Amino acid sequence: MPSAFNPQAATDIYCLLFDQYETLDLMGPVEFLFRLPQSRLHYVSRGGGMVASRQGFAVQTQRLERLPENSLLLVPGGQGTRPLVRDAAFLRDLGAWLDQAACCLSVCTGAALLAASGRLDGLPATSNKKAFDWVCSVGGQAGWQPAARWVAAGRFYTSSGVSAGMDMTLGFIADHYGRSRAEEIAAHCEYIWHDNPADDPFAPSVFR
Repeated sequence: MPSAFNPQAATDIYCLLFDQYETLDLMGPVEFLFRLPQSRLHYVSRGGGMVASRQGFAVQTQRLERLPENSLLLVPGGQGTRPLVRDAAFLRDLGAWLDQAACCLSVCTGAALLAASGRLDGLPATSNKKAFDWVCSVGGQAGWQPAARWVAAGRFYTSSGVSAGMDMTLGFIADHYGRSRAEEIAAHCEYIWHDNPADDPFAPSVFR
């Protein structure tokens, strides 16, 4: 297992992309993570090459093989998670990358991929509320939280749907770099941070 995340050291941030990922799941967190000191962003995929989001935003990715020490893995959600939760080869590689990462941030239905790999077993987690039943069916061993903007559980951070990934990312930054850093980044981006992870305005949609 990797050593604990060290915010004082250089951090390689790996954004794991796949066909039909959700654009804001990626770009919202990236806008904030880019502003961390000594951070280096990498856009990667299992096979490398161009990868397009559901909205048609294409990114040239590098093939991901192994994560270095003190790395952060960002896993977006999107429609592309549906086939991947049944892709044994992808899940095998994802499990290895999750074991190598010092921290992992998953956005929206990206949590379904973490759960399908078995790495959320026994841990609290959350996901997009409109897809909540499906995500729970994929990873029955996780402690799914129906009312949470995001959940931090050791090395793993999981968020609710789409824009919630931005709030979670600022929560991660506050936890590891200090709240003042998170507030400075939010202010620089003119973003109003929804800073209470337990306050989930979209949770009632789970029960409709």
